[in-house]
Amino acid sequence: MRPAFSVLFLTTLIGAGQGLLVALVAGQWYFVIGAGPAAESGRFYALGVVAALAFLGLGLFASFFHLAKPQRAWRTISQWRTSWLSREVILLPAVVGLAMIYGGVHFLEWKPVLLTFTNQKSLDLSMALGFLVAGAALLLFVATGMIYACVRFMPQWSSAWTVVNYTLTGLSSGFIAATAFATWAKSPLAGFFAAAALVLTLTALVGKAVHLWRNGRIKPTSSMRTAIGVNHRNIRQMTQGFMGHSFNTREFFHPGSPEAVKGVVALGLAFGFAIPAGLVVAAWVVGEWQIAVAAVAIQYAGLLAERWAFFAQGHHVQNLYYQTRG
Repeated sequence: MRPAFSVLFLTTLIGAGQGLLVALVAGQWYFVIGAGPAAESGRFYALGVVAALAFLGLGLFASFFHLAKPQRAWRTISQWRTSWLSREVILLPAVVGLAMIYGGVHFLEWKPVLLTFTNQKSLDLSMALGFLVAGAALLLFVATGMIYACVRFMPQWSSAWTVVNYTLTGLSSGFIAATAFATWAKSPLAGFFAAAALVLTLTALVGKAVHLWRNGRIKPTSSMRTAIGVNHRNIRQMTQGFMGHSFNTREFFHPGSPEAVKGVVALGLAFGFAIPAGLVVAAWVVGEWQIAVAAVAIQYAGLLAERWAFFAQGHHVQNLYYQTRG
């Protein structure tokens, strides 16, 4: 498939925003359960939410370049019963709205206690809202991944690994962004975020490797013979069948050779996972926020490559017929 750059920016940017929101909620919970030696101010979480909203806003802006008629975008919600795209469109503003309330409550330092448990731990309003934000963000990961995982005629996408990888890469990029933010703010959460980012990034690398290994073992269920309905032993395509390009040849072929795709895959693995993991460790040890910021920038470039390869590796069944370009 031909990767649309608006979708690449959409999925990677909102993924980072969702992951950052989950990281902030996890950081607050880290203090609530008493794992940390201190607590963070409400302004810290509010500023973190602003950064997450910036990622989400940029991703939403990028999505409009993928629409033929942006003024009709609101109609996508009408098919929420059957369409994962509709569910994504509903969940995204829900995440944004909940995040704004969550950040606002922290900014105002308004934290009335809602429940007190037998172990003397309490649940205040900000933590309850945080759980809602994190839950909505995780559901949004599932909805985004399922848009592609439910396409059964694309075997490279039609797998639970698609959802797993969308979730893990988003969480990884979000926690690395949280590490950069906490290191810059000299927050006691910096170590927690760095440790979680390292675990998530390495887990995402393993998940992506397994997905690539799975896709490499896929055997086509159709052939040129079944594509044209001619049961002959030796069929060779001579031309594409068009005098010029068409929608089929533009949208269902990626602009690159198989060797180029393999190169982009390697870049995605290195810059999206391996190098950022090393930089997170360095930032954790040295305590320099510039190293963590470099990890964010390098990983984002790597995730763009990873997402480009994900779409390019999707082989539409119609390519059995249009496999030779004019």
